[in-house]
Amino acid sequence: MKKLLCTSAMVLGLGLPALADGYQPDPNATPGGNIVVTYKDDVATLDPAIGYDWQNWSMIKSIFDGLMDYEPGTTTLRAGLADSYAVSDDGMVFTFTLRSGVTFHNGREMTAEDVKYSLDRVTNPTTQSPGAGFFGAIMGYDDIAAGTTDSLSGVKVLDASTVEITLTRPDATFLHVMALNFASIVPKEAVDAAGDDFGKHPVGTGAFKLAEWTLGQRLVLEKNATYWRDGVPYLDAVTFEVGQEPVVALLRLQNGEVDVPGDGIPPAKFQEVMADPEQAARVVEGGQLHTGYITLNVNTPPMDDVRVRQAINMAINKERIVQIINGRAVPATQPLPPTMPGYTDGYDGYAFDADAAKALLAEAGHPDGFETELFVMNTDPNPRIAQAIQRDLDSIGVKAAIKSLAQANVIEAGGAGTAPMIWSGGMAWIADFPDPSNFYGPILGCDGAVEGGWNWSWYCNADLDAMATKADSLTGTDKIDERMQMWSDVYMGVMADAPWVPVFNEQRYTMKSPRMGGDDALYVDPVSIPVNYDYVYVTE
Repeated sequence: MKKLLCTSAMVLGLGLPALADGYQPDPNATPGGNIVVTYKDDVATLDPAIGYDWQNWSMIKSIFDGLMDYEPGTTTLRAGLADSYAVSDDGMVFTFTLRSGVTFHNGREMTAEDVKYSLDRVTNPTTQSPGAGFFGAIMGYDDIAAGTTDSLSGVKVLDASTVEITLTRPDATFLHVMALNFASIVPKEAVDAAGDDFGKHPVGTGAFKLAEWTLGQRLVLEKNATYWRDGVPYLDAVTFEVGQEPVVALLRLQNGEVDVPGDGIPPAKFQEVMADPEQAARVVEGGQLHTGYITLNVNTPPMDDVRVRQAINMAINKERIVQIINGRAVPATQPLPPTMPGYTDGYDGYAFDADAAKALLAEAGHPDGFETELFVMNTDPNPRIAQAIQRDLDSIGVKAAIKSLAQANVIEAGGAGTAPMIWSGGMAWIADFPDPSNFYGPILGCDGAVEGGWNWSWYCNADLDAMATKADSLTGTDKIDERMQMWSDVYMGVMADAPWVPVFNEQRYTMKSPRMGGDDALYVDPVSIPVNYDYVYVTE
């Protein structure tokens, strides 16, 4: 019998999480200063309804706020723009009371009308938000998704400081959803003024505001002097320099010119860094709810045949790929990482077996293989991993041409459905919150299989979607085991359909300059990925 993993962290997402309210600013923090963070690729957008990648996630989180938030460096919920909330006995109606005196960067006070507008906007299909499906439990979501209305009937403004949200079903993850970037509150007038360029001219209530953006060169966030949380941010500014190769960024860090290499430690330099005590002392390691995978577009022949997808799963030598990143991961057997609640222990996945893969391809009518394309982000080690995948596929007769592109171009191809296969490295899924539902809806569920979405396999199994919805309606603590079993069944169903090749589950490693202060957890923050800029500081 398979065992299901259920951790104490999961309890927060099963009922109504208790709010943390005891976080205090660091007494050792020194206000002021500017830090430099590097990235290889430019940032695609700072619109919280759109941005959904490694680079912009924590930038957006520093510019915007939602009704809910997390304690820095943790996945423990706390209040955000909501001063308090109340929940009906049936768990279907959430009434949020807003903090008073919170202003947007343009100086206007935030009200309940802004909450209503922001939720209507993110769920409206014209916005093309990859996170729209997160809000599927809100009454009226189906109508707005179908384009028959532009307003969520379940979101009502009771007065200037109170908003009521009614669900169509209990949702064990709803408060976590309200802490996502997608639920950030934005001012309508700023969106209207910027139009499609709001992502380049963001206006929020967050700890930082955008001061400069020179495309292809740098972005500068400056401190919001009227930020509503007392004592933070500590930094006066954060400068993001883009177009920096990770190896060059590491060299500049060693020379004191960079404070945080946003792309992490280059895999080719990892052993060298760890062998040097001075450099190793500045390395920060953290666990993460992560899976790296290959998407197989089920709409692209011959990958519309499940036997072909299963054969590709059998062809990949995951152990060898792990060696490419210096053993900083373990081979994956399923979409969920081993530390995620709901992980199915004892399931071994598809065994590496090239002969069996060839036989299955022949059974599917492709004894000589076929030609396809493999899209990959062009930052090391991803092209090298793609080459290893290419060799494995070649061994069963599948000729995969590698398309090595900038991150934004790979994301665009995935969202447009034009990529037959994508290696997710540099864009691989890291959970937004510690719940198995978060690994399903956006990247494997039917709601994510849309233009601009993140379900790059374009996989949609209506029966599994229904099971997932039912699982998330189980909110009582006495339903934990039943809910985890249902989620296990969902992911076992996914593996039978094989829209992915789960490859590995990776640890996070980053570095910081000697002058950087703040708890190490802030540099591997599980929510403000990769760094929580609101709470780090400089010591000189």
